[in-house]
Amino acid sequence: MPIGIGADHDALADALARFAARETPVERTRTRFPHLARGERPDHWEQLVGMGIPSLHIAEEYDGAGAGLLELAVALEQSGHGLIPGPLLPTVTASAVVEAHGTDAVRKALLPRFAAGATGACGLEPGTVTLEGDGDEVIATGTTVPILGGIGADILVLAGQCDEKPVWFVVPSDADGVGRVAEEGVDLTRDIGRIHLSEVRIPADHILGALPEEVAALTVVLQCAEAVGIARWAQETSLAYAKIREQFGRPIGSFQAIKHKCAQLFIRVEVMTSAVWDAATAATAATAATAADGGDREQAALAAARAATVCRREAVDVVLDCLTLLGGIGNTWEHDIHLYWRRAVSLLALGGSQDEWTRRAGELALATERHAAPGVEDRPEFRARVAATIAEAGALDPVSARALLAERGLVSPHYPEPYGLGADTAGQLIIAEEFDRAEMAQPTTVIGEWALPSILQYGTDEQTGRLVAPTLRGEIVWCQLFSEPGAGSDLASLTTSATKVDGGWRIDGSKVWNSKAHEAHWGICLARTDRDAPKHRGISFFLVDMSARGVEVRPLREANGDSMFNEVILDGVFVPDADLVGAPGEGWKVARTTLANERVAMGTTPVAGGHRFDPIEVARALVPRSQRDALPALGRITSTTGALDALAHRSVLKRLSGLNPGVEASALKAASARHITDAAAQVLEWFGPEAAVGSLGPDVSGGGRAAKAYLSTPSLLIGGGTLEIQLNVISEQILGLPREPR
Repeated sequence: MPIGIGADHDALADALARFAARETPVERTRTRFPHLARGERPDHWEQLVGMGIPSLHIAEEYDGAGAGLLELAVALEQSGHGLIPGPLLPTVTASAVVEAHGTDAVRKALLPRFAAGATGACGLEPGTVTLEGDGDEVIATGTTVPILGGIGADILVLAGQCDEKPVWFVVPSDADGVGRVAEEGVDLTRDIGRIHLSEVRIPADHILGALPEEVAALTVVLQCAEAVGIARWAQETSLAYAKIREQFGRPIGSFQAIKHKCAQLFIRVEVMTSAVWDAATAATAATAATAADGGDREQAALAAARAATVCRREAVDVVLDCLTLLGGIGNTWEHDIHLYWRRAVSLLALGGSQDEWTRRAGELALATERHAAPGVEDRPEFRARVAATIAEAGALDPVSARALLAERGLVSPHYPEPYGLGADTAGQLIIAEEFDRAEMAQPTTVIGEWALPSILQYGTDEQTGRLVAPTLRGEIVWCQLFSEPGAGSDLASLTTSATKVDGGWRIDGSKVWNSKAHEAHWGICLARTDRDAPKHRGISFFLVDMSARGVEVRPLREANGDSMFNEVILDGVFVPDADLVGAPGEGWKVARTTLANERVAMGTTPVAGGHRFDPIEVARALVPRSQRDALPALGRITSTTGALDALAHRSVLKRLSGLNPGVEASALKAASARHITDAAAQVLEWFGPEAAVGSLGPDVSGGGRAAKAYLSTPSLLIGGGTLEIQLNVISEQILGLPREPR
């Protein structure tokens, strides 16, 4: 899904997509390469200006649209997707830097010019440019590094050295002493060159009050927005090819290797998109903040560094992987993908060192924490009632508190009354905020989150009355009896049988990987009641009393030494008719049930199983030199964590807008398990030799705990369907690739 969320963003992206198809098709751009390299203004520039695209972010008082940097990011993503040639990115970068850091005089003089169609360019590094003098003006002399758009720009925002410190200043391209030399660009769709300054006089009010990291952060967010559009075009193009290109008599997209590659590309682009969305949102908030709101600027800096870490190199790699998926045709001059690849490579080269961005992300992760507001319209009366109930519960003992919260509908507020509040997405977020504010954990029914929705929708009144309320009070613990030794991901092939007997059913079989079974009171069980029916139609859904005769729970010791899971033997277990949920043969439908208004989860991405380590806390505890060495890895880990949290946040916002969040949810599930494993492995490495001892037992600490956290990761990679199964689901159900013939 694109960066934008909502109808306004969709309309903006659609307008630019139609513009690109009509005015800047790639076949026409190919004929303009020499003109673009010379910095000639393309014919379509005035139309873009008329649409208000280059001035989206400029305040209304300077004749702009007064939108935020998020809207600008939406436009730049579409510019990358459509490979719109010319000076859009360098121009909006220059004007954004002027608006954010220029003096009042410069803003008043130059921003209306940008809004009227003046082009610009912005350099990040000083090259050999030095500034001398003080008072009313300074003198600039030297040569810049290559600057995107610098040859055709009307207004230049350049960096120079003054007393060994970088300083940014603004100079018209036609000022005395300014010379420009065009270079042959990697990106063939826009100009690049060096600016020569020979004793150019710069008025003092044209010096920008910007720190290097501030200019770099603003610039990189805009570059990453365009990079996402480039990567998305490549992913969509290679996917379309996989659906039509045939080998061995069938589309290559039906081969599992290609399906998995297409799914992985989709996931990678979704993660990139979320990182840029988060950075653009933070930048918009920081732009609107007052000078006293230092926290907003810190949030923007952190989000920008994370976007740079997640997106810049990844965009180049995604396009390359898409090119190779296309095969030999992708590596020809005639195919457009190399033009997109060239633009991504150019952005990577111009945006600063990837190592420095990763280190910067690590430094900022130690200093601040990203707090993203959920964007919920407040309901003061509802919030006050929730807060009062939580406060009342806080004064009670744990058992009484849980009973009160269950009675007031706050254990599972998305359930219908009287068990919940029928809370929609916004209501659930308000409730979660109030639990956080009270520093109280929001209760959960654990496996009951899967069991109770099925009972509420398909169960009898007697089942509902007997089981739901006690579960919410914490009196009943559930387990799930679905997987079998021979039926894990392919549950439809399960062999546990349920045979009709007088007054109920006799269940025989073996279930495996059952968490909580050793302490559960009840289990939800799938068993085959009709062996002659098609796979899915012969299964029924039962409630099994875990204390019934014939139920045997055998702990399974895992690689980490613990026994979190169990094997459950069902040997002639009698289940009365009253504990069949739904009709015989409807078990598959019942098992797939979720309430129409599901629980909203928007927590941070966990690190590793039940033995979690926060990489930030581990890095803070390292000795200073080790901490410095750990910064790049910390930046990489926390940047991906932030992108995944943003992906979850986007899913919630879509639900708030009444949209289907299925794409984000699928990508998040597939991406999280591998990331958590990587994070656990990195923490293990930081502990060094200490992680080689003491990983057994319930009370391990230090390096032993880090080892145990890593050894606990297989359950994340396997539980709920392996990554391979998730990739199949994404490739077939979301991307529309054909199933592999049997």
